Amino acid sequence: MSLATRNDMGPVDAPIAPPKVLRQRRVRPGLLGLAVLLIALGGLGAAFAVTSVRATGTYLAVARPVEVGRTLSADDLITVQVAGGQGLRPVPATQLDEVVGRRAAVSLAPGTLLTPAQLTDDPLLGPGQQQLSLDLDPGQVPAKRLHPGDRVLLVSTPSRNANGQSSGSTRFEATVIDTSTPSTSSVVLYVALTARDVPAVVALAAQDRIAVVLTKAA
Repeated sequence: MSLATRNDMGPVDAPIAPPKVLRQRRVRPGLLGLAVLLIALGGLGAAFAVTSVRATGTYLAVARPVEVGRTLSADDLITVQVAGGQGLRPVPATQLDEVVGRRAAVSLAPGTLLTPAQLTDDPLLGPGQQQLSLDLDPGQVPAKRLHPGDRVLLVSTPSRNANGQSSGSTRFEATVIDTSTPSTSSVVLYVALTARDVPAVVALAAQDRIAVVLTKAA
């Protein structure tokens, strides 16, 4: 007896593995809220930066050189428009009337924005000082132009006594308050010096025995 075999059977499929079930992660409400908050803050920061750059204001700027201690006038200032000037703290143009008449605490250069720190109401006279005016010839002035705040030395020039001997010189420290030129042959110098030195300087000035030396520019 013979056995018959069948060769027409197709390929047998491999067993199908069951699908894997992925475990779903839980989102913590705290982290989700933090993410939303960070996104919101980022948006607000970007909006603030754009607004700061685009914001334009009208402020006061220096139109011409202003020396230390000089009183500001309207001609010394101009109005300019500046974008994003809030961080610089310049003086708004609306405060022009409040600025005119105040003194410059530092030297002001043309084209720079005016800030409150550059202004002062304090007089240049220090404690225990008095103001004195000296009428000088142009050749007696130690610089082409003296400015408020300059430090000068008032030196007494020698005088000959009856015996033909010259007296020694005396020095007085002073600070320039202002200058004026009433004529081409005269320069009036206003200085501040210690009150105890005023009588001696007045006496020397009456004898035309004062020489002015510039020791430190403002």
